[in-house]
Amino acid sequence: MIENANPGKVDIVLCEDNADDAELTIRALAKEGLAGSLIHVKDGEQLLHYVFCTGAYARRNAADLPRLIILDLKMPKVDGLEVIRKLKSDKRTRMIPVVLLTSSKEEKDIMESYMLGVNSYIVKPVEFESYIKAVSCMGLYWLILNQPYQS
Repeated sequence: MIENANPGKVDIVLCEDNADDAELTIRALAKEGLAGSLIHVKDGEQLLHYVFCTGAYARRNAADLPRLIILDLKMPKVDGLEVIRKLKSDKRTRMIPVVLLTSSKEEKDIMESYMLGVNSYIVKPVEFESYIKAVSCMGLYWLILNQPYQS
């Protein structure tokens, strides 16, 4: 797991069970200067523990919500759809942007993800340069250009 330099505030939570994809994603975000405040978790269960301050993250300040969650769809323990369902049904977390970064091009996955409230659905490019570019653009959009709701 990668922890950021400022443990109180995390901008990005990356939820990815594939170590190679996680490394590429972090590398692409770092290239744009966006990975300094990032935590990487390996499954949906860890993500939910982090966001809702339970389990290993019980001492974390619940007011310090991430600015962006990058989520894989097919994961062990708790899959991406269930994570979206839980995040978007809770008033404390429903406004956190969730981007699915997945290999699935299945129409049913895309439709269900948007119906549950995912903010963006990106199919992982296969080629290295395309992957880096897609993740870089996604990070720049959600962390620099997007104007988040401030409660």
